[in-house]
Amino acid sequence: MTDDCYAWLEQSLKTIHRADWYRSVQTIHGGAGATVVLQGNEVINFASNDYLGLAGDDRLIQAATTAIQDFGTGSTGSRLLSGHRELHCDLETAIAELKTTEDALVFSSGYLANLGAVTAVVGKRDVILSDEYNHSSLKNGAILSGAAVVEYPHCDAAALKSKLEEIRQNYRRCLIITDSVFSMDGDLCPLPTLLDIAEEFSCMLLVDEAHATGVLGETGAGCVEYFGCTSKQLIQVGTLSKALGSLGGYVAGSTALIDFLRNRAPSWIYTTALSPSDTAAALQAIKIVKEEPHRRSQLWKNINYLKDLMSDLPNLKILPSESAIICFQLASAAQALKIGNYLKESGIFAPAIRPPTVPTSRIRISLMATHQPSHIEKLVEVLKNFN
Repeated sequence: MTDDCYAWLEQSLKTIHRADWYRSVQTIHGGAGATVVLQGNEVINFASNDYLGLAGDDRLIQAATTAIQDFGTGSTGSRLLSGHRELHCDLETAIAELKTTEDALVFSSGYLANLGAVTAVVGKRDVILSDEYNHSSLKNGAILSGAAVVEYPHCDAAALKSKLEEIRQNYRRCLIITDSVFSMDGDLCPLPTLLDIAEEFSCMLLVDEAHATGVLGETGAGCVEYFGCTSKQLIQVGTLSKALGSLGGYVAGSTALIDFLRNRAPSWIYTTALSPSDTAAALQAIKIVKEEPHRRSQLWKNINYLKDLMSDLPNLKILPSESAIICFQLASAAQALKIGNYLKESGIFAPAIRPPTVPTSRIRISLMATHQPSHIEKLVEVLKNFN
């Protein structure tokens, strides 16, 4: 037995390096935008989740600055103690109006929103059915809940139904959890079918709208609106840190659900409230989403333009996508790193995504409303020239 109980760390790091899974941060200098300065060089930014280009918008910056001047830099405590501000209520009202739900609850991150919602609504006597490609926050929420967890094949509604026919009667409550837009693929969950299955088997359904909020639907409310399911009873989770250009998460749903989460969601009860600046910025972002639909229209023009141009690249295995996320699959982590480095050297920031984050290595491209046609054309030209 070794005297150093931490010696395994170095060995584990060597294993990560050998598999080409090693990760390190890349410093961006200056503000957010369609182009950024990365390690001293200006690059076109296809790595951001700032889909509407709001993270650098002057109106969000001014709203955040004013909130800091009025309320300080921190909330100072949990919402149930000293951290609650009227701003939080205003934001929750705005989210509920956008999502067409009775109420909403703001968390300090999207990750915490998923952890809090899942662990509050199910426990040891219950079962969770989880899409195999779900985000880490959903998967970890399922584990922490203590419920039995059963994964079903990605977006396979028939397999989900078959599993429920087999096991549903063995559990008190059942929760189906899924991303609405899958963050590393760009495809959508079959929401209407999932809702039918949930109703048939008396299951709750939780959808994570992180990459759909502000992007999909006539008003930008997300996948639930896009599929015409706003009148259906379900649990909607999302984030303020992507298209809304701020930080934080939310759960939207019925009055009873939100009241219950205020009393039972540990990641809301025992965490410092969202800062005044982030709250105010997100509130301003929702206002812009409602008043400036042309931003969303421009984003979709960019998405479709890139798809059209990439159709001329038959050697790329492009994954099915119905969102601002477009990925092309690669044979290995080493190849993904090679292409990612080539893109960066060519002035394109679109990093390699590798296991264990995803089952197969890929380059993930995310579009922004503020990308210019020349940005998209350069990306495709650079990909054409790769050997």
